[in-house]
Amino acid sequence: MHFDRDGIAFDYPDNWTVETSGNPENGLEVTVSAPDGAFWSINCQPAGSEPNQLTEAVISEMRQEYPNLDSEPVIEDVFGRALPGADLNFYCLDLTNTAEIRCLETPTACYVLFCQAEDRDWEQLRHVFKAMTTSFVQAADNGPA
Repeated sequence: MHFDRDGIAFDYPDNWTVETSGNPENGLEVTVSAPDGAFWSINCQPAGSEPNQLTEAVISEMRQEYPNLDSEPVIEDVFGRALPGADLNFYCLDLTNTAEIRCLETPTACYVLFCQAEDRDWEQLRHVFKAMTTSFVQAADNGPA
């Protein structure tokens, strides 16, 4: 499937559902959910937003919910672009979970990408998340976003 709205475009699996909230002026958010509860999301922030501050804000919010959250800063190369962010690990309902935060700066916005899944599903889903992120970065580099 393909999502394309308000400068955000990416590919996603056929059996996943898409929800949007907000608007481009005040921070559009798009979340794509797997049938098992795993998800991948994009949050659009104004151009010039600092990726490290956005990453820290997400980590801080996650720590409120999961006090024993472990985080490690990373910079991931996606389609030739360096995406700063963090890898997170935490417990939820006695299950271990992994999440990733990545930020992409463009001339018109700073995008925060977030994905999360239970560790028992992570190995399979991380490839899906990576493909979605890559399709988004390609579209952002080639389109008006």
